[in-house]
Formats: sequence, structure tokens, C-alpha cells
Amino acid sequence: MNALTFQALRMLADGEFRSGEAMARVLGVSRASVWNALHALDASGIEVFKVRGRGYRLAEPLSLLAAEAVVSALGASAPRFAVEVVDSVESTNSLLMRRAAAGAASGTVIAAEWQTQGRGRRGRAWHALPGAALTFSVLWRFEQGAGALAGLSLAVGLAVTRALAQCGVREAGLKWPNDVLWRGRKLAGILIEMQGDMLGPSAAVIGIGLNCRMPAALLDRIDQPAVDVATACGTPPERNRLLAGLLTELDTILTEFSREGFASFRDEWQACHVFQGKPVKIALPDGGIVNGTAEGVAENGALLLATQSGQLRFHSGEVSLRAAA
Repeated sequence: MNALTFQALRMLADGEFRSGEAMARVLGVSRASVWNALHALDASGIEVFKVRGRGYRLAEPLSLLAAEAVVSALGASAPRFAVEVVDSVESTNSLLMRRAAAGAASGTVIAAEWQTQGRGRRGRAWHALPGAALTFSVLWRFEQGAGALAGLSLAVGLAVTRALAQCGVREAGLKWPNDVLWRGRKLAGILIEMQGDMLGPSAAVIGIGLNCRMPAALLDRIDQPAVDVATACGTPPERNRLLAGLLTELDTILTEFSREGFASFRDEWQACHVFQGKPVKIALPDGGIVNGTAEGVAENGALLLATQSGQLRFHSGEVSLRAAA
């Protein structure tokens, strides 16, 4: 999506009719340019209605992100974050990784309405539309080295489930090491990338993608069962307030993690693990499969798997956890 398409989207976000002539006048372009911009919205999956004599409107209003609204909703946590909202970016994680290398402060947040190359763990594409999801990244700096941050993605998952509970999602669970599920379907994903020395200091760029109100056609494009907040709680919170809630919980979790590591979150995480005590299988990078029962996680976040040959430990790496057939 180009800049003009986003300008047109913001004009229509309230769900009211706008004539092509009026939009062209405000935007300083031709009516043909407006038509092309709205056609691009339709092609991306955002439905635009046209009614003769009334103009254009979206199928339903969109809650678009605004940095000022997020900061206002952060309350006491506001000083901890510097929030930036962009219309379109290749990847919020990639952009923030570059900012981190250039010295960006801890608490820097980049949220995007549209990612052209959004990605999840193991290189999977992350699908989203403007107004339909939250896709954002947070930079957090630690005195410790990267080796001391084991279990960070699990702690971040807890922050997401806490924030979701605050807005009425009562059955969100966690799937080791970085997925948030609701009734077996993926609601959110976490991607963490690290910079820094092994002995410290280090920096983590924490990327989170959360489905808010996704069109059914888009959910169908995701390569695993997926769900959105609107389905999980009926009436989803306004997206700026939801992002603020997520950042507030991240502030709490990451501050404690900096002091205590993952160990202090272990019991809470295991209580949320959807496969706790259940038969599972681990898919290895070489195509092999290890079957066993999920016994929980170690103090460093490693998955504990009971097998016929004894207890095994798995670190996130490139392994994948699945329910046993």
C-alpha cells in the first residue's frame, strides 16, 4: 500500500460515506487517483462499498493506531516507552533491530498498520491487514548477556495472556515456546531477536503479532488454525487501548525478568501451557520426531519431555512442538 492509499483509508476509517470528489479535493489529487487508491484497498482485502450519489465507505469502521492515543492510555507506564506508529514498513522487527544497533533507547516501540514482509518464528509469513491486527516491536535493553535471557519468549507470552485477560479473553493459553492460543487456535505469536555481547549488555527486539478483528478470508490464508480477539471476547477493545495494555504488562514482566530471570514466572507459565501433562511430539530440524509427555519447563524455559528413555530437554531453536496424533 502506498501513502495515498493510507490517506484514503484514514479518511474512510470512521465508516461514513465520502464522495470521490470530496476526497480528491482534500487529498489534492484527481478522482482517478482516489479510485486507484480505493481499488488498492479492495485488492488488499479491505472491503470498500460504493453507492451512487453518496460515495465510498468501508464495510465497517476501522480503529487505526495513533501514537498519542497509545501514550494517553499508558498512564503510569508512559515514561517507560517511546511509541511510534507507521503506516507501512517491511518489518517492525527489522526496522527496530537497525534502530537498536544505532543506539535507540530501551522502551522504543514501533507499531505498523501494514508489514510488507512481516514474519514469525522459523521464517513463517505473518498475515495481517490495517485495522485488523496489532503488529509491533519493543526494544528492551538488559545488563545481562544474551545467554542469561533464556525463557524470555515464555515470559513475554505471559504478558500477552495477562493483557488479554484484562480485556475479557479468559481462555487464552500458551504453547511452548512463543504462541498464544485460544481454544486450540493461534491468537498471537512472538518473535524475539537479540543483539549484544554474550556477557552483556544485550538488547532484545520483541515482536508481537496479535489478531484483533480479522476477516474470515484472511484467517483462512494462515497456515494453521487461527482466531481473533473479536471471536474470543465478543467485543474487542479499541486497538490503541489494547496496545497500551500489552505494553503495560510487558513493562511489569520485563522489569521483573531483568532482576529474576524466567524462574519467577515458571509456575504461572506452566499453569497456562495448553500441553501441560499431555502427550506431544517434537519435530526436529532433520525431520525426526520425538514422542513423549510435556512435563513443564525448566527454570531456563527449556521444555521438559518425559519419554520412554527418560526426561529430555529441548530449547526453542528450530524444534516444533505439536499435539500427539
